[in-house]
Amino acid sequence: MTILSHFLYVALGFTVATTCNASPVTGLHRRGTIASDEIVGFPQTVPSGTTGDLYLAYQPRLKVVNGCVPFPAVDAQGDTNAGLKPTGASDGDCSSSTGQIYVRGAEHGDKYALLYSWYFPKDEPSDGIGHRHDWEGAIIWLFGANSTSTDNILAVCPSAHGGWDCSTDGYTLDGTSPLIQYYSIWPVDHQCGLTSTVGGTQPLVAWESLPTVAQDALANTDWGAGNVPFIDANLDGNLGQATF
Repeated sequence: MTILSHFLYVALGFTVATTCNASPVTGLHRRGTIASDEIVGFPQTVPSGTTGDLYLAYQPRLKVVNGCVPFPAVDAQGDTNAGLKPTGASDGDCSSSTGQIYVRGAEHGDKYALLYSWYFPKDEPSDGIGHRHDWEGAIIWLFGANSTSTDNILAVCPSAHGGWDCSTDGYTLDGTSPLIQYYSIWPVDHQCGLTSTVGGTQPLVAWESLPTVAQDALANTDWGAGNVPFIDANLDGNLGQATF
């Protein structure tokens, strides 16, 4: 063996040994996704002025009857929630979170709509039934975008199995906030509905206040059986379905 060959042999052996004995790198995640219990959402972020006031005034209160509580779906870097397999308890690994609620406002015909939405890491009526990722929400129809009074509300439409159940007089308010519940009647998947119970709130973030990287992530991620209701591809269709 030449001196050069001996040197290369020793160097290679040292490299392999160092690599094999090194401590495993922690904190890695599949590119573009973050575990549900690690993702960090946005603080309350809405436009200033009338639009932000409108978003905040009609933010629903959500009562979670069973299943997961809302979680952030995306972070400031554009990483998205990895979601959870529908195994174990219906609220297994998803019973506690600061959460997030998203909102997007739009004129539609002669009315103004506020589409609020929550993300849940899984939709699991019971062990083994359901799917990873769930998006639900509520559309609040208003006479116009310049008032935050209760009289400005035309209808409240909770999401239910791909559609919207609208009511013009059967909803309950806490101040100006509609009361919504999230629930499943076994063995059917979860949905939103009206309730008279005051639920909780989550940090509100407006679509137009999200960084572009977060908007793109919401629009381009494969959410499986879940559909983000307020992205460009889905907004008009959802507003068109929410009739009353």
